[in-house]
Amino acid sequence: MKLLQKKLYEFNLPQLFREKGMYPFYHKLESGQDTVVYMKGQKILMFGSNSYLGLTNHPELKKAAKKALDKYGTGASGSRLMNGNLDLHEELEEKLAEFSGKSAAVVFSTGFQANVGTIPCLLGRNDYLVIDEKSHASIIEGSRLAFAKTIKYKHNNMQSLESILFKTDKSKITLIVTDGVFSMEGDIAPLDKIVELAEKYNATIMIDDAHGLGVMGLGGAGTASHFNLIDRTDIIMGTFSKSLASLGGFVASDKDTINFIKHHARALIFSAGIPPASAATVIKALEIINAEPHRIEKLWENTEYAKKCLIQADFEIGNSKTPNFCFCQYFN
Repeated sequence: MKLLQKKLYEFNLPQLFREKGMYPFYHKLESGQDTVVYMKGQKILMFGSNSYLGLTNHPELKKAAKKALDKYGTGASGSRLMNGNLDLHEELEEKLAEFSGKSAAVVFSTGFQANVGTIPCLLGRNDYLVIDEKSHASIIEGSRLAFAKTIKYKHNNMQSLESILFKTDKSKITLIVTDGVFSMEGDIAPLDKIVELAEKYNATIMIDDAHGLGVMGLGGAGTASHFNLIDRTDIIMGTFSKSLASLGGFVASDKDTINFIKHHARALIFSAGIPPASAATVIKALEIINAEPHRIEKLWENTEYAKKCLIQADFEIGNSKTPNFCFCQYFN
């Protein structure tokens, strides 16, 4: 047996958990994402979905997707750098820039690719990448592709962050990357304090707002809006697979930054553009979020109710202050 085959053969942990009836992953759903879904022919409540605003089955989004499908077909059929750049992609980028409060934006095929593509292309061998120790996996992977020196600071610990910034070579670029809302903990990055430190040490801030867009801030504009710091947050990244009910990702910033990313991010240049139906879905989702603010209000009402019930039932929900929380421990 070849060494790789031997390694793969010996990986039997999933099989052991399946035998015990305790395997928790890859559940097969038999319906669309909603508050109630079907699994093994039974109705179950869905608490794991990231469809924060309940738009994945909205009839207007489905209508927009079908219309785009009829006009453009099923795919972009190429990299956006070459033949896969549709007018629909550029319309979406304009709307995303406006939604995020920035002057420009660029759309990637997934949110994961947005981080993996953007982070390494901005930094050189002698630069610094400073990230929260509990950053999303896509930020970690982006850091592994970057030639820059990567340093982690303790989770949301500003003393730890400042001690790192103090030691950096001020003649080199320093990029601070953090989640806005942390996907596992559900807590919020202290962006106001991060901005102060970034300005003190001449560093640039990139915020991954995958779980903040459509949830935090004025009109769902995100974590930077929540802190009223859009103008002082240099780069905002987001995804479509959560509040925006589709698939893809984007980065919003000033025009010079976006121009550079468009011509240097390999995850963009060497990937096909997102399908037209996905782009049209996000455009319509942005319109609905703007027209129906009660969706965000209802999200927070449900969040507070759920947190209250879980705490009363002796569940531990950690430091979460957002709808994205895990009830991870039961004491009784």
